[in-house]
Amino acid sequence: MTEPLVSRMRAFGTTIFAEMSALAVQTGSINLGQGFPDTDGPAAMLDRAIQAIMSGANQYPPGPGMLELRRAVSDHRAEHYGLSYDPAGEILVTVGATEAVAAGVLALCEPGDEVIAFEPYYDSYAASIALAQARLVAVTMRPVEGRFTFDPAELRAAVTPRTRAILVNSPHNPTGTVFTRAELTAIAELCRERDLIAITDEVYEHLTFDGVEHIPLATLPGMRERTVMISSAGKTFSVTGWKTGWVCAPAPLVTAVQTVKQFLTFTASAPWQLAVAYGLRHELEWVAALRSGLQDKRDRLMEGLAAAGFEVLRPSGTYFVQTDIRPLGFTDGLELTRRLPELAGVVAIPTQVFYDHPERGRYFVRFAFCKKEEVIDEAVTRLKHLSS
Repeated sequence: MTEPLVSRMRAFGTTIFAEMSALAVQTGSINLGQGFPDTDGPAAMLDRAIQAIMSGANQYPPGPGMLELRRAVSDHRAEHYGLSYDPAGEILVTVGATEAVAAGVLALCEPGDEVIAFEPYYDSYAASIALAQARLVAVTMRPVEGRFTFDPAELRAAVTPRTRAILVNSPHNPTGTVFTRAELTAIAELCRERDLIAITDEVYEHLTFDGVEHIPLATLPGMRERTVMISSAGKTFSVTGWKTGWVCAPAPLVTAVQTVKQFLTFTASAPWQLAVAYGLRHELEWVAALRSGLQDKRDRLMEGLAAAGFEVLRPSGTYFVQTDIRPLGFTDGLELTRRLPELAGVVAIPTQVFYDHPERGRYFVRFAFCKKEEVIDEAVTRLKHLSS
């Protein structure tokens, strides 16, 4: 039989997360690769999910999502960002942010359109763009004064008559950058000038550190009407397995995304939706404590990585720390991470797999700090063998 997979998806095999998580299991290594917490979300919110199941919320919820959740999302956007979205037509519940991004790209991009994304980028972006038969145009983020950022001139040069959208992820996975107002202003100006849609992945919106503020692109002048704003409960409440996300956008954009989404999953997860609605209304103090705890874990891991010989870049958000491996004598992150279980009993993620230009990221390796303190401490102890 000839290769059955369509040609546009042949470059997308097993994800690096699946490969490295399997390697962790096979070798008994500590998994600081895939970004999932090893602790649960707020107990009262978990109880709400159980109550929803036991009270019969086990059939199809409405296509746009449970009204309780859409109202809670609407109130959350208004309270935190001053953005008004109508639960009746401007909010769509999705199966996590990954589906929201995929449905957004499929709904809004024709074959041959171009979508700009900042590399390194989360791996599902390239796959979604390929499924739409569009073309990803990567604008490279580089370390400047200890944080990853982009050159506004390079971004502007990337726009062509075929450009349809800019995919913006802030707080940014995998670099930990939180885009500044100046950086977002450069993006917004370009969107307005060239009539581009912005698709914003903001799943780490509440997980920023050192007093750094997350600024939604939709809050900038002229951007609400052209932004598909995406977030989810997974990172905010440490329930990544619930896969409950949402889109906020003007009604025509939401209608377009829902038109595609209805033929992907239609709808899902009624009990989780009701529990997340409760979480958005009642558990943000828990989220604040989570954020504080994650900042401490970040500092703990950074200190340990530096002691092990890595050059460490300080993230302002997310679950992740980027390291430069060259001080340890290594020059290829993919090679190192595949050997790391043998060398140190730890699994991490090579950043170069998130680039269109892998050579620009080959010196960087990403470690996750969304783990228990004792797990981080044991990983750091093991990693010290690299420099011994």
